[in-house]
Amino acid sequence: MSTEIIEFIYLICIILFIAGLKRLSRPDTARSGNLLAALGMGLAIAVTLVYPVESSSNNYAWIAAGMALGSVIGLVVAKKVKMTAMPEMVSLFNGLGGACAMFISLVEFNNYPAGTSLLNGQIFAALFALFIGSVSFTGSLIAYGKLQGFLRDSLVIPFPKVVNLLLLLGFFGLSGWFLMQPGIDFSIVLILLAVSLVYGITFVTPIGGGDMPVVISLLNAFTGIGAAAAGLIYGNQVMIVGGILVGASGTILTVMMCNAMNRSLFNVIIGGFSSSGAASGDGREAVVKEATLSDTAILLKYSEKVIFVPGYGLALAQAQHACNELAKLLEAEGVEVKFAIHPVAGRMPGHMNVLLAEADVSYDNLLELEAANKEFPTTDVVVVIGANDVINPAANEDPSSPIFGMPILEVERARNVIVMKRSMSPGYAGIENQLFFGEKTKMLFGDAKKSLKNLVDEVPES
Repeated sequence: MSTEIIEFIYLICIILFIAGLKRLSRPDTARSGNLLAALGMGLAIAVTLVYPVESSSNNYAWIAAGMALGSVIGLVVAKKVKMTAMPEMVSLFNGLGGACAMFISLVEFNNYPAGTSLLNGQIFAALFALFIGSVSFTGSLIAYGKLQGFLRDSLVIPFPKVVNLLLLLGFFGLSGWFLMQPGIDFSIVLILLAVSLVYGITFVTPIGGGDMPVVISLLNAFTGIGAAAAGLIYGNQVMIVGGILVGASGTILTVMMCNAMNRSLFNVIIGGFSSSGAASGDGREAVVKEATLSDTAILLKYSEKVIFVPGYGLALAQAQHACNELAKLLEAEGVEVKFAIHPVAGRMPGHMNVLLAEADVSYDNLLELEAANKEFPTTDVVVVIGANDVINPAANEDPSSPIFGMPILEVERARNVIVMKRSMSPGYAGIENQLFFGEKTKMLFGDAKKSLKNLVDEVPES
């Protein structure tokens, strides 16, 4: 196959990537978008295998073995992973993508002949891929550990901002020294690798679990940028454009996440998030009003508008199907039902959208932050399912709170608020939620899935 034909097929692959990414912007077209992008990637892999190369070595056996092993692992994981573990799986995917860019860079540094001029674009691209890939790899592993819970408080880095800045300066200083050498010094490459891997750890470690949506989005952007840099090393258009698409979309999403959490992108890069905060209050009397199933069922049945606010507790209880069942039951009773989605609800960007889409919740019934806040004043009942920090009024009322200034779903503007939780425990920000003591708020304690199923049985009887 000629180079011209291969380049033309690469162009088709790129078009499929762009079309797939466009369709991923809506839940109702996301499945077809994913298939289009997968088709483009499969075609790109197939064409790359027949791309003419100067080397006479035949590595098809190794390639086939790697593809077979990866396919089997991917299929098993995709079949077995639970929706609650989707953020962890995304973190691992990010890490593996970063590791690929890292190893490509190491292999190329090792293969450059002696006396190679270091002041050229390929060397710069390889250094960039080494750094970004390494940071994405170890950072994603730390994110995975935090999402799983076993690294939440087990590793503390003193003065994390100072450490991160010193590591960054160290990498750039060593890179300058490396470029001044007469040829490739692989020992310096290994030192740069070590600094990059350590930075990935120190970058993510200070960040609290509640901030993981931003971290996952940023690491995803890093992986894309690393893939683009690896593509520059080989002059491969598909790797370059695919990496740019992932990097650009991940960066845009990161900025959106930062705005949704009132964070600056600079603080994200140097690991400046707060991992926890002291309990705070606004002077409300700490009296909890508990709701009963029968009272809640009556309130829901005779409402004109109900808005559900899902959070990580919904994912943890795997209650999305029960929630949609209750929503459909209320719609059959003539109640208008909507779902309010905070941009950083859950443990990854779009986590709640994925859960609700799996339960066949109509995309038209989903409200974003600003639209939901406009709807709350005309809403009879807001049902909060496992959400915490994204509805905490401390973000508006308490300047001493670590989440002060973060845009939240202002559920207290509704006439009634029902909060489904197992207990009064705080969210990932580690602060007490004053909403639980509000005049309009009642707590419905228990497992969310069980409570929702009980309400499905109770509403018709009311």
